[in-house]
Amino acid sequence: MNVKKIVGILAIALVIFFVITSPSAAAGFLSNLGSILNNAATSVISFFQQLF
Repeated sequence: MNVKKIVGILAIALVIFFVITSPSAAAGFLSNLGSILNNAATSVISFFQQLF
């Protein structure tokens, strides 16, 4: 089997395990990640608006 495929399957299994064992922490993590990405996108947009 391809090592890349095995690592991908293991990563998905780890995420599923994390969600099943600790759904509150998983939801909080995704919420924080969403906030970080939102702030980053807002900053990039602001940079380009100030540039032009």
